[in-house]
Amino acid sequence: MERPLNVPGIAYGGDYNPEQWPEEVWAEDMRLMTEAGVNMVSVNIFAWALLEPSEGVYDFTRLDRVLDLLHAHGIAADLATPTAAPPAWFFRAHPEALPVDMNGRGLSYGSRQTFCPSSPAYREAALRMARALGERYAGHPAVVMWHIHNEYGCHNAECFCDTSAQAFRRWLRARYGDDLAALNDAWGTAFWSQWYYDWDEILPPRATGTDHNPTHRLDWRRFCSDELLSLCRAEREVLAEAAPAVPATTNFMVMYNFDALDYWRWAPELDIVSNDHYLRSTDPESEVDLAMHGDVVRSLAGGLPWLLMEHSTGAVNWQPVNRAKKEGELRRNALAHVARGADGIAYFQWRAAKAGAEQWHSAMLPHAGTDSVIWRDVVALGADLRALAEVRGSTGTAETAIVWDWDARWALELPSQPSEQVRFLELTRSWYEPLWRAGVAVDFVRPDADLSAYRLVLAPSLYLVDDAGAANLTAFAERGGTLAVGFHSGAVDENCHVRLGGYPGAFRTALGVRTDELFPLLPGETVGLSGGGTASLWSERVRPAGAETVASYTDGPLAGVPAVTRHAHGAGAAWYLATLPDRRTLAALLTRIREDAGVRPVLSDVPPGVEAARRRGSDADYLFLIDHSGAGAEVAVAAGSVELLTAQPAAHGSVTVPPGGVAVVREPHGT
Repeated sequence: MERPLNVPGIAYGGDYNPEQWPEEVWAEDMRLMTEAGVNMVSVNIFAWALLEPSEGVYDFTRLDRVLDLLHAHGIAADLATPTAAPPAWFFRAHPEALPVDMNGRGLSYGSRQTFCPSSPAYREAALRMARALGERYAGHPAVVMWHIHNEYGCHNAECFCDTSAQAFRRWLRARYGDDLAALNDAWGTAFWSQWYYDWDEILPPRATGTDHNPTHRLDWRRFCSDELLSLCRAEREVLAEAAPAVPATTNFMVMYNFDALDYWRWAPELDIVSNDHYLRSTDPESEVDLAMHGDVVRSLAGGLPWLLMEHSTGAVNWQPVNRAKKEGELRRNALAHVARGADGIAYFQWRAAKAGAEQWHSAMLPHAGTDSVIWRDVVALGADLRALAEVRGSTGTAETAIVWDWDARWALELPSQPSEQVRFLELTRSWYEPLWRAGVAVDFVRPDADLSAYRLVLAPSLYLVDDAGAANLTAFAERGGTLAVGFHSGAVDENCHVRLGGYPGAFRTALGVRTDELFPLLPGETVGLSGGGTASLWSERVRPAGAETVASYTDGPLAGVPAVTRHAHGAGAAWYLATLPDRRTLAALLTRIREDAGVRPVLSDVPPGVEAARRRGSDADYLFLIDHSGAGAEVAVAAGSVELLTAQPAAHGSVTVPPGGVAVVREPHGT
């Protein structure tokens, strides 16, 4: 059953927490939301203690008034189940529901997400709350979407208590067909005398003397993701019973510092994919991180539009140093998300809190009130989003895909690797960034995805891959595509077992190379590359087995050994990067690879410092041009185009992108 979001144009708003304020403030909220162009807010996210003051006793009077007030002012509600923050009375009644860390230390309530995901008492209470909300508000005219929980796994992705141990064993029995011998084989338990003779001998990977069995740890990560997913799915089913036509979402956290959940498994459970994204104060080019993760979220949504459920108007409150945003950054950030497929922009939160753990987190209405830069920017952004209403529903246009896999990420970052400096996210970003700078559209895919829409597939970091995924990627090259693989990929199978016979394991034949020994580089160490440039992080003794050498090491213990190769494989080509070239060299290499594949950027000539992205609609394309240089630019566009933010035709076949500003161009099809 298709359940679209019933909000006109681009959704705009934020988390609205009226319970934090006296009721006389609410009227001002409505007036200011109208002034800012807010048309949807998320409500009730952390209100459990007020809705259910004691077990089974509900008080919906406040929420009734809030929803009625929103509807009277034409503002839609994304109504949350407040299950991310159980009240104190629940934990007093069910102390066994509190989480336990890997050191066996029991944690207390007093913050949020202080529950064990496997707790039967928590599940019962959460579903009871979801059912009460669903039955009461299924027909309320303000409610256009259910917001399930909030940021699953943000603080309790793992619990190591005995209840979790029992749930882990149940999950393992289902995964291995109730066959303990199959588990022993998959985990390689003959090593270190870890063989299990009874399911009850298996524990979560609690603190121990040294490193855990890697497959044990990997299966634990899979279990933890699935255990939280089962909670989300259960709430979704309760809400669907009460309101079959209302779509449901939960806010993902596809951002630099969160990797707890396998969102490829989560996304199909939701009607609308949404995401929270925050910038790092220490990242000098956070616009790259924003774009990359926006592309990941659009890909999780199957290429369809998605919602930005949380972002910040200025500083956050949870980094060592929380900086305010620079002039124009709020607007650039928001419209960059729209460029990457977001059909909604929302913030945490509407009104900055004066008390509580997040009192120093920025908001749409800051502590300073309406006489502030943030407020003026928020109002201006509302006008921008109204001007972009027609963009809603348009999709991406990528011919390039990057392989992104949570199993591979988890496995790569387990202990006892050849180098702990090799990190999935950093490697992926290093390959993504040159494409972003060149204005090349990028999707992200699972290893087993349908690749027929792409000319080029990149696997910067695919340490773990199963046989089906490896076969899918190599078949892509055989059929005429261009495949590029990064070092230490294909090394292990889905059970973290090393693929024997030489590296890069699953991809040896397609890449036409064989490595017999790895030579990771020390921090700060570099080696030269033929043709110029240097490389860092990794090297290996590659022997061509049909591949041609594109670049070799010029010094170090592997001088003269291939570092980059290309192999004709079937009707296509397969490239191997056995090291990490410096930024300039990697950019030139990726340009050569994509040109070899016939991939063009969205614009033939992107001015330096200008981000270019395109969304495709039924009658027109929408070209987003975002200046990060501060210099502005004049950009050639198709004849007959209109710049939507100013409603001005593109005179003389070009548009002006103001310094630090944004232009959004409607390019009619057929021009």
